[in-house]
Formats: sequence, structure tokens, C-alpha cells
Amino acid sequence: MRWLFYNVLFAVAYLAMLPQFLLRMRRRGGYRNRFGDRFGRYPADVSARLQRMEGAVWIHAVSVGEVYVAGQVMLALREQAPEMRFVFSTTSSTGWKEAEKVVGPEDVLIYNPLDFPVCVKRALAAIRPGAFILTESEIWPNVIRFCHRRGVPLFLVNARVSDRSAPGYRRLRFWFGPVLRMFTSIMAQSDADKRRLVAAGAEPARIEVTGSFKFDVANRNRESERAVAGFLGRHDAGRERIVILGGSTWPGEDTVLIGIFKRLCRQNPALRLVLVPRHFEKADAVQAEIEKAGFVCVRKSTERLGVLKCESSEVRHSNSASERTEPSDLRPPTSGSAVILGDTTGELMGFYGNADIVFVGKSLCEHGAQNMIEPCLCGAATLVGPNTENFRPVMSDLLDAGALIQVADAEALEREIGRLSADAESRQALGSRGVAAVLRRKGAVGRCAAAMARQIKARPKGQ
Repeated sequence: MRWLFYNVLFAVAYLAMLPQFLLRMRRRGGYRNRFGDRFGRYPADVSARLQRMEGAVWIHAVSVGEVYVAGQVMLALREQAPEMRFVFSTTSSTGWKEAEKVVGPEDVLIYNPLDFPVCVKRALAAIRPGAFILTESEIWPNVIRFCHRRGVPLFLVNARVSDRSAPGYRRLRFWFGPVLRMFTSIMAQSDADKRRLVAAGAEPARIEVTGSFKFDVANRNRESERAVAGFLGRHDAGRERIVILGGSTWPGEDTVLIGIFKRLCRQNPALRLVLVPRHFEKADAVQAEIEKAGFVCVRKSTERLGVLKCESSEVRHSNSASERTEPSDLRPPTSGSAVILGDTTGELMGFYGNADIVFVGKSLCEHGAQNMIEPCLCGAATLVGPNTENFRPVMSDLLDAGALIQVADAEALEREIGRLSADAESRQALGSRGVAAVLRRKGAVGRCAAAMARQIKARPKGQ
């Protein structure tokens, strides 16, 4: 009865979301050419490759951040067992684009099947996995149930339960408990996550607190930093300026940062503002906000130029970003000060490596937050808003280390940006603490991969 209720509810929810899903697919493009994957039906060449890969490890990740985590897990498992092969599944077209960067030529990339019994059974019959790995908060009950029936080892890595989800998990313990107890091992980010998983019905003995995998995932991209440095230098936002960056911003946060910049740049003409929205398809809306404030927008995708209202000073200020990359192809900079819009994919780390002060998005006007580890690793003075529940253990570690600053509201954000932009020593010290804090916390992925590899190898052949 439990499973009948879930399958009916899932079908109703899926049908209700289908129009929005189709609209997003039309806007982003993506997996319309591989739509059959969602039903466990694969192109002939993919099916043929899967036939030769029985016993491969199936690993699933949804968001870009989870794809990075899964990619590091794959690399670490290969170090433990070089012969290991992977089937990597994701849900979105953006996740697919990032997954293409981490899968090897011997691996197979697919879209995950819809969590209907017929779709899951068809996918499992094609993949015949030797293990199934889910990341963070991904719970697909039918996939888990049918893997468990087949005796496939199940792992939930970098597991977390958000503040918002915890009460629901606890109330629905009768439902989540049996599903969570099917996992061979759950690797939780924090003690709080373990308590919440136990409250939801998971077996305590199968949960290990490992710390966040996201510290291992964060790596500087020197090539991207050099390319972005050249772009910024061409538009008068090079190393002689003080670059304020809004990273992975959500609607409303761009407006706040533009207002802060408009006021502060009158006092300090060396300031430059760069905005990198979380969803690049919202770039037009961000550009409209920039122009509404009286600035001309310079977009990374087109490098459009214009005359600006906040004129630059001839006075040059030293730049405080840790290890700022010297661009090698500078042309004469754009006259004046622009608001720069990073509207290309895959270059956020390059922007972080060229920023002095970073505000991490989805933490002021939205809830959850984006990854604050990355700007810390790049040595930027990092600021976040009050809403960081998706990174609770990470925030605890970084706050204890004095590696970033959390502000309560937009007014506090403006005060801190103003203070740091006027005090090179303070922002350099904050950036240095961020780098040290991240480097100290690396290593969780390798330890967990070793444990999973032992359990996967111990699985009797033929199961």
C-alpha cells in the first residue's frame, strides 16, 4: 500500500509539473534528444556500451555542485580500483554539460529514469550496476527499492538534511525510515545531519559523519583565471582596481549589489562591480537592472561597451586579491567604470580568482546559499547573507576559522563591503584565513571512496 500511494502521488506531481518542465526544456534546450533516457530507453550505441559494462558503478547527481562532488568521488574510486567503470546520471541539461567534463571515455553518461517502477526496472535491466551512489539529499525511493532487491550496494554520500526538510522527514518517518534503512552506508556531512537522518528512521550504525565533500571539490582553475583576468583588464577592472563580485546571485541580490556599488563608487573610484548570476538565462534581466541604475553593462559573452556615469579616477590603487593573475593580453582599458556581467557558463572560479571582495548569492534575498568554499579558496574576502542552511556544516567550520563574514541584511552587507574596500590589510587577512581553512579540511572524499571500494569489492560475484 505504501508503494502504491507513492507511485500515484509521484504521477500526479509529475503531471502537474510537466508544463513547467517542458517550458524549461524549451528555454535551455538539453535533453530533448535523449528524452528516452527518462523512460529507461537508450540509443543503440549507448545500450551496446552498457551491455559491455555489467557491474559498473552507477552514480547520480542533479545540480552542478553535486556533479562536482560526484566527479571527485569517481576520481577517488578510480584510484582505489583503476578497473572500475561508471554510469553517470543527471537530471538537467546544465548538470549534463558539467558531467561531460568529469566522465571518462570509458564511462557512460545518461539522464536518470523517472522514478516510476516500469522506468526504473528498464533502466536497471540495461545498466546492471555493481553499486549505486547518490549525492547529498537525493532520495529516489523506487530506484533505491529495486537496487536493494537486486542486492546492489547503496551509498548516500555527502548526505545532508536541510533545516527546512528536517521536520518533514521526521513526520514521515514511517515512509522514509524503510527507504533509508536500505542503504549500505550513509556518509553524513555533520553530526546534526546524522541526528536528523536517525530521526527520519535511518539506522545509526550505518551512518558515518565524514565532513563535507565540498572542501575536496573546490579547486582553483588557473587557466580560467588567466582568461578572466584578460577580460577584466580590457574593461578597466584589472589588478589595479578593487573588484567586488556577486557570485551565483539570485533575483533581488543583483539589485542590492548595484545599489551598494553606486553609493560606494562615489567615495572610492577604484571600485569595480562584477555580477555572475546563478542562472545565465536571467542575464537579460540583470542587464536591465544595471542599466536602470544608470550604468552600461559589459557582458562577458559579447564584451559590449558604453559610457558610464561613475567616472574613474586617474589614481591607481593596489589590489588585494590573493595571487591575482597578471593578464598577458591587455588592450587599453575601457574609459570609465562599468558593471560587468559574467553570463557564460563554467567561468565562476575564474572570476573568483580575480576578485577582492565576494558576496555569495542565494543567501540574502533567497534561502539556502551557494558554495562559499570556492571564493575562500581563491583568497577573496568572502561575505554571505543570513540564509545559508544548505551549507550549515561548512558555514560552522568557516565561521569558527574566521574565514568569512556573515551579514544579517543588506545594510550590514554595505557596511562590510565599504569597510573592506577601504582596508586592504583587513581584506587580505580575511582572504588568507579563507584559504587556510579550506586546505585544512580536504581529504574526506578519499577516505570515503576507500570505504566504498572495499564494500563494492566484497560484493559476491553474480549479484
